[in-house]
Amino acid sequence: MPFSHLRFMSAFLANALLVACPALAQTAPLCASDGQPAPRVLLERFINADCASCWKEATSKPRPGALVLDWVAPGHLAQDAPLSAVAQPEALERLISLGITPPEGTRSNSSKVEGGPHRLRVAHGLVLNGYVGASLRFDSKAKLAKPLTGWLALVEQLPAGTADSPVSRTLVRNLLSEPISPRSTGTMGQFWRTMDVPESAHPERLAVMGWVSDSNGRVLSAALSRCTPRR
Repeated sequence: MPFSHLRFMSAFLANALLVACPALAQTAPLCASDGQPAPRVLLERFINADCASCWKEATSKPRPGALVLDWVAPGHLAQDAPLSAVAQPEALERLISLGITPPEGTRSNSSKVEGGPHRLRVAHGLVLNGYVGASLRFDSKAKLAKPLTGWLALVEQLPAGTADSPVSRTLVRNLLSEPISPRSTGTMGQFWRTMDVPESAHPERLAVMGWVSDSNGRVLSAALSRCTPRR
């Protein structure tokens, strides 16, 4: 078995044990969205990787109760783009899903989070061998416009001043998205995956952000994990 596969399997099994056997993780921080305020708005800020100055320009400021997500979309310069190191191809997919043309500079989109009868939980484990286990679970008692899509982003929370950014950023470093189907257990949908962590990311700054959208593109629920020490 190739070494990369061994690294992946060891990280997968370790994170699976942390999720399945909490007693094995008593000394590890708990990283989940439990107890966090329910967001009312999802603000997504997009930057073209070709635009060297855009990172340093202030973009839309979040309203109270908003979750912010920062995307760097690949540009025409590909790997030669000034911001190519943090560009994510999934940013283009996200723009398409929102019906937005990729910007030459910056662009933002604000989506109302429905909330109400919808409940979303996201969580992640430890970074091991360049991977981290992350999960999303969605419950709702409402009638929904299907199909539903679950989005789970691995993000790096960067304080203001990072690379001269005038604002703090929640930078997307990896993304999963897949359909969520109703289940007979009452849980509308859930998935657990192992995500690749870029070498340039700082593990202590990582979190996961998740949201669920319906067939009309409405954001039903959103959540951001936070790490807290176990008691």
